[in-house]
Amino acid sequence: MSKLVTIYGGSGFVGRYIARRMAKEGWRVRVAVRRPNEALFVRTYGVVGQVEPVLCNIRDDSSVASVMKGADAVVNCVGVLAETGKNTFDAVQSVGAERIARIAKEHGITRMVHVSAIGADMDSESNYARTKAEGEGCVLKYQPDAVILRPSIVFGPEDEFFNRFAGMARFGAVLPVVGANTRFQPVYVDDVAKAAVMGVLGDASGVYELGGPVTMTFRELMGLMLDVIRRRRLVLNIPFFVARIMAFGFDMLQAMTLGLVKNGMITRDQVKNLRNDNVVADDARGFANLGVEPVAMVSVLPEYLWRFRPSGQYDAIKESAQNLRSS
Repeated sequence: MSKLVTIYGGSGFVGRYIARRMAKEGWRVRVAVRRPNEALFVRTYGVVGQVEPVLCNIRDDSSVASVMKGADAVVNCVGVLAETGKNTFDAVQSVGAERIARIAKEHGITRMVHVSAIGADMDSESNYARTKAEGEGCVLKYQPDAVILRPSIVFGPEDEFFNRFAGMARFGAVLPVVGANTRFQPVYVDDVAKAAVMGVLGDASGVYELGGPVTMTFRELMGLMLDVIRRRRLVLNIPFFVARIMAFGFDMLQAMTLGLVKNGMITRDQVKNLRNDNVVADDARGFANLGVEPVAMVSVLPEYLWRFRPSGQYDAIKESAQNLRSS
């Protein structure tokens, strides 16, 4: 019987890539999600019955335990970028991570991979960064041999970063950003999955900060994205004090409507996070220690951002035609 891994949040952006790679390794994969009917696509990652989505609420002990039965390893990919309803930073990233690690110990599971984030800091003003650090501490309390992965901004076909701003660039001549000079080290989603699989297989140990081969400011990243989608826009930096006021208004609107109107723009917590660089520390272990050569953005972004070009998939054809006429 092949080994079994339970991946919490296994249908999410990062989790689905880990699930696919674990299936290729021959493992049975149990994808624990809140809405299994929306995660049926993960079944295609393996042979019939190899990858299965199952219902799980990480805010509930019995729910977490039920999907862990018989597992040889667990991976926690669950996280939130903004709080909605009961899915607060504390409930998901701190208490939720603690629950998974504690129950894994009760089940005798010693192989665990926990996906955190660069910038995790117990003393951070950001609740996101603070709870990420609390989650790491809770995991290591019950799973001292766990592998902790701290990626920078993750990019790939399903990302909420480049896709979001490329979508915004289709409208208007200005592309507003907060923290234009903040530095990032974007990492390809499948590279993060490679690191997670190494952790599950026992080929990695400890804490790793994962960043891509290039470090760029927010403004420079938007310039690269605009080049890929072939649009000319003014990247306008919104000062932090203005961003705080805007975020307060958006947060209050969500609160007053009891979540019916969600803050899909920017939250006060995100403004706090954007004040800090999101890059691998000089003394941190990373891809080099794992023997992984991270993929460059320029080789991946055109593969999925083409749909934001003025003529979409036909943009390259039109350029070729123009070149023929001019030659």
